[in-house]
Amino acid sequence: MMKRWITVTTLTALLLSSCSAAGDERSKTTDAVTGTKSRKQQLIYAQGTKVMERIAVPNGYERVPVEDGSYGSYLRNLPLKPHGSKVHLFNGELKANEVYEAVLDVDVGERDLQQCADAVMRLRAEYLYGSGKYDKIHFNFTNGFKADFATWRKGNRIEVSGNKVSWTKRGAASDSYEVFRSYLNMVFAYAGTLSLSKEMKQVPLSEMQAGDVFLEGGTPGHAIVVLDMAQNPKTGEKLFILAQGYTPAQDIHILQNEANGEGNPWYSTAFEGKLKSPEWTFTREQLYRFTD
Repeated sequence: MMKRWITVTTLTALLLSSCSAAGDERSKTTDAVTGTKSRKQQLIYAQGTKVMERIAVPNGYERVPVEDGSYGSYLRNLPLKPHGSKVHLFNGELKANEVYEAVLDVDVGERDLQQCADAVMRLRAEYLYGSGKYDKIHFNFTNGFKADFATWRKGNRIEVSGNKVSWTKRGAASDSYEVFRSYLNMVFAYAGTLSLSKEMKQVPLSEMQAGDVFLEGGTPGHAIVVLDMAQNPKTGEKLFILAQGYTPAQDIHILQNEANGEGNPWYSTAFEGKLKSPEWTFTREQLYRFTD
């Protein structure tokens, strides 16, 4: 959503134990992914502590293979808060609009900083930091200034005066997690959807992979990340899960697919027209990817 400076489940399990004909009919539903009549499959598992453990793939689909240590592997193994957890804002209040199936176990901080684009940057930066790829952690401010962690970790800090941004030496070199988080807070304050749209590259929907971002850069704008993917090996159809941050700053959460109803967060790349997520609508052309 628009930045301040940039003017930037519970699943109800269907117990299919009835032996009556009427019970069988009530337990059948139109599968929102395949369009066929079938018993509703349980896709949310309360005991799962990670994305891929909590959310199963629909019948006939398999998770898209990812390399160990890749960003895609990192995302599908992200830790989740206990099943049924609510999304909280940075100030402890609850998110009013319950449009989510699960909540990532990633802190939101104590300031109104980690909003939508920031959540995208947070996940990417955390992956790179945890992999020791410090030199690849960099994001642009809205005015184009390149804020890179490689310079920050040397003890340099960023000074902002109006639209003028510069580096200044402030202290000793350190790549501690505390220093890393202070770097991210600076990035969150001066980067957003508009800067991300200029920094990332557009990719065709047919080439989607985990880590890609549906992104509308602007004032306001929005960004949601493709957290995981699955594919039907017979038909080739691909499905994906979406996660977002929002305004005000709040816990990153896995979005429901309202077209499927509660308990099935998978979206299909074969959507017609625009992609309708619970709190934003994107076009097919608004899919982006980090370049390194």
